Amino acid sequence: MNKISVIIKREYITRVRKKSFLIMTILAPLLMAGLFVLLPILMMNQEGELKKIAVIEDNSDLFKGVIKNTKDAEFVYLENTKVDDLKKTFEKAGYYGILSISPVLISTPNAVQLISKQQPPIGLLQYIESSLKKEIERQKLLSYKIENLDEIMKSIETNVSVQTIKLDSSGSAKKTSTGIAMALAYLNAFIMYMLVFIFGSQVMRGVIEEKTSRVVEVIISSVKPIQLMMGKIVGIALVGLTQFLIWIFLTMAAVTVLKNTVLQKTGQAEITQSIAHNVMSEDQQATITAKTDNISPQLAEFSKMFDSAMNQPWGLIILCFIFYFITGYLLYASVFAAIGSAVDNETETQQFMLPVTIPIIIGLMVAMGTMQNPESSVSFWCSMIPLTSPIVMMARIPFGVPYWQIAVSMVLMLVTFLGFVWMAAKVYRTGILMYGKKTSWKEMWKWLRYNG
Repeated sequence: MNKISVIIKREYITRVRKKSFLIMTILAPLLMAGLFVLLPILMMNQEGELKKIAVIEDNSDLFKGVIKNTKDAEFVYLENTKVDDLKKTFEKAGYYGILSISPVLISTPNAVQLISKQQPPIGLLQYIESSLKKEIERQKLLSYKIENLDEIMKSIETNVSVQTIKLDSSGSAKKTSTGIAMALAYLNAFIMYMLVFIFGSQVMRGVIEEKTSRVVEVIISSVKPIQLMMGKIVGIALVGLTQFLIWIFLTMAAVTVLKNTVLQKTGQAEITQSIAHNVMSEDQQATITAKTDNISPQLAEFSKMFDSAMNQPWGLIILCFIFYFITGYLLYASVFAAIGSAVDNETETQQFMLPVTIPIIIGLMVAMGTMQNPESSVSFWCSMIPLTSPIVMMARIPFGVPYWQIAVSMVLMLVTFLGFVWMAAKVYRTGILMYGKKTSWKEMWKWLRYNG
C-alpha cells in the first residue's frame, strides 16, 4: 500500500505543478462562461451580405408590400415580369433569388417558391413564412367584415410566461426554470464527458511513454504491475478532482460577488417598491418609482434567473458529480491503461479506441436528448448502464431523479468499476513488458484468461 501511495504522490505532484494545469484550471471556467455568453451575442449580431430578393406574384397583388425589408434582406416587388424570364438573368440583375407567390397560397400552403442558386438560410425562410402567414390570417378575418380589425388585433396581442413551481417531499414550493435546468444538464453532461475522456487519455499516454522509454522496466522491479497501474490511475484522478474542486470554489466566489453587488440593487428596488405601494403617499411613491425605474428589465430578468438557479439541488449535484466522475473515470481509465500497456506506440491504439469511445459518445448524445425528455425510457436505461450513466445521470439530475434510481445506478457503477479494474489489471501485467508484437483483441482475451 505504501508503494501505491508513492506512485500516487508522484503522478499527482508532477501534473499539478505544471503551468498548463494552473492556466487551464483558471481559464477553463472563464472560457466556458465566455462560450455561453459571447456565442449567443455573436449569433444575434452577426451581419451577413444583404440579400436582394425579387418578389413576383402571379397576376395578383394580394401580398404586395407584405414582406418588409430587414437588415439582412431587401424585397423588391416586380410587376409585369414572368418568373421564367427572370430565372435566366436574376443573378446578373443583382438579385439573390426570386420569391414566386401564387394567389392560391390562401388555400394551398406550398404555393410559394424561393428560387436561388444557393441554399437560403433558415432565418430568411422563417421570416418569409411568418410574414405571409400573418397576412393570410388578416385577409381571412377581413372576410368577416369586422370593423376596426387592425386595432382589435393590436389590442388582443398578449404574451404569456409560465412560471414553474416545484414541490419537494415536505410540500414546500420553490420557483424553478426549465431553461436553467436544461443549461445545467448540458453543462453537467459535457464537462463529465470532457473530464472522463481527457484524464482517461492521459493515463493511456502516460503508460505508453513509460513503456516506450523503458522506464517501466525499472519501476516494475520494485512494485507489482497492479500497484503501478492503480497508482497512476488514482494519482491522475486526484488531479481531476483537485481541478473540479477549484472550479467549485471559483464559482462560489463569483456567485457571492454577483449576489452582493449587482443583484442586491434589484432586491433593494423590489423591497422599496413594495414599501412605497403599502405605506407611502402618492408623491413619495412617484419619487421612489422614478428611482427604481433605473433598474433595467434585463437586470430584473437576470435576477429571476439567478434565483431559479439557486433553487437547484446543488448539494446533490456536486456530490453526484464527484461520485460519477471518480467511478466513471476509474472505469474508463482502467481500460485506457490496459490499452496503453498492450501497444508500443500511440498509433497502434486506434484499433482499440473505437469500442471504448462509442459508449462515451452515445452517453453524450442521449444526454442531449435528455434535456428535452428526462423521463424517457432511453434516458432511464442509459442512466443505469454503467458505461453511459456518468454522463446521462448528470443530465437527468437537474430535472429531478428519484433517490432509488440514483442509488441503483451508483451500485451498478461500483460493481462494474471493480470488474473492469480486475480485467484491466490482468491485461496490464502481461502487456506492460511485451515489446515488438502487435496486439489484437484475440490476444488480449488470452491474457484475461491467463491465471499464472
